[in-house]
Amino acid sequence: MQLIIGADLVPTKSNYELFNKGDVLSLLGEELLLLWNEAEIRIFNLEVPLYDKKDPIDKCGPNLIAPTSAIKGIKALNPSLITLANNHILDQGEQGLFSTLQILKQNHIPFLGAGKDLSEASKPYIINKEGIKIGIYACTEHEFSIATDESAGANPFDSMETLDHIQDLKDNCDYVIVLYHGGKEHYRYPSPYLQKVCRKMAQKGADLILCQHSHCIGCYEEYEGSTIVYGQGNFLFDHSDSDYWQTSLLVKIDINNRFDIEYIPIVKVDNCVRLATNQRATEILGDFYKRSSDILKKDFVEQQYLQFAKKNINSYLYKLSGFNKLLSGIDRKLLNGMIIRKIFNKEKLLAIQNYIECEAHRELLLQGIKKELKS
Repeated sequence: MQLIIGADLVPTKSNYELFNKGDVLSLLGEELLLLWNEAEIRIFNLEVPLYDKKDPIDKCGPNLIAPTSAIKGIKALNPSLITLANNHILDQGEQGLFSTLQILKQNHIPFLGAGKDLSEASKPYIINKEGIKIGIYACTEHEFSIATDESAGANPFDSMETLDHIQDLKDNCDYVIVLYHGGKEHYRYPSPYLQKVCRKMAQKGADLILCQHSHCIGCYEEYEGSTIVYGQGNFLFDHSDSDYWQTSLLVKIDINNRFDIEYIPIVKVDNCVRLATNQRATEILGDFYKRSSDILKKDFVEQQYLQFAKKNINSYLYKLSGFNKLLSGIDRKLLNGMIIRKIFNKEKLLAIQNYIECEAHRELLLQGIKKELKS
C-alpha cells in the first residue's frame, strides 16, 4: 500500500483553462501522472480558496483566489485527502473558505485543517486501509488565516494544544503524519525553533513531519525513529520564476514496508510540472541529501540561521520604517543602510526585541494592533 503526498497546489491564471477542463495529463505529464495514480492514497495541500467573487481580507501579502470551476482539475487528480491548513485559505474571508468547503463536499473530496471554527479545523483525519490506521494532522503558522473558537479559518500550531492532538492521534493509529505549513519562505534549512518544534512532534508520536510553505526543497533528518522534512517545495503553483520554485519533491510512503519513504523530484515546466529524470533528478536529490547531511554538523543549524537573519534583517526594518521602494533602494545601494541604522538605533532595536520576545508585551501588542485594525 503506497501513499503519496504533494505540497502546495494553486491554480493560477496561466493554467486556469487546464484546470477548468480537468486536463491533468497536460498539468502533470504522462510519467508523473502515472506515478501519482499508482499510489492508493493521494494527498496534497490546496493553498487557495475556490471562490467566484473577490472579497479579499485585510492582510500583509497577496490575497490568492481561484475560480470554483478549477475543481474539475483538482478532482481529476483523484485526491484521497486535501489539506487546507495554510496561510492563504482565508484570503477571501469566511465566505471564500465556506465556498471551498462546500465545493469539496459536493465533489466528495475529504479534507482537513480548516473549518467553521477551531474545533472543526483542528480535527485529524484517519485513513483505515487494509487494517492499518494512518492518522493525518494538519496545522499552520499564524498568518491571517487562523480559526478561533468563534470564527472560521485554518488550524494553527499551538504548543499548548497541537502536541497533545498528535499524541492522542498516535494512541489511536498505527502511523501519524503531520503536515505543518510553516518555515521561512526561500530558506532551505530549518530555523532552530522550527527544528525544536518538529522534533517535539516526533517525540509525541508523529512518524513523518512534512514542512510545507517554504516554496523550495529543503532537507530532512531522522530523529528518534521519525522522519522530518524541512521543506518540500510546491506541487503545482505557477507563481514565480525564482530558482526556488523550479524544483519540488513528492513524498511516497510504502505503508506495508515499515513505512519506507521515497523522495520523488519534480520540476516546474512553464505553467505545469513534470517528473524530473536522469541527470536533473540526480542533481536535485544530491543537493537535498547534501543539505540533510549538513544539518547534522554541530551548531550548523544555528550558525546558518544567524547568517540568514543578518542578511534579511534590513528588509524587515525598511518595512517597519514606512520607506517606499525608492527610498529603501537609495539607502541600501547608495548609502549602505546609513539611514535605516540611524532610525533603528540600539535603543529602538532593544525595545523591539523586548516587545517581541517578552510574552506579556507581545500578547498586549498583538491584541492592541488587532483592535486598532477593527476600529
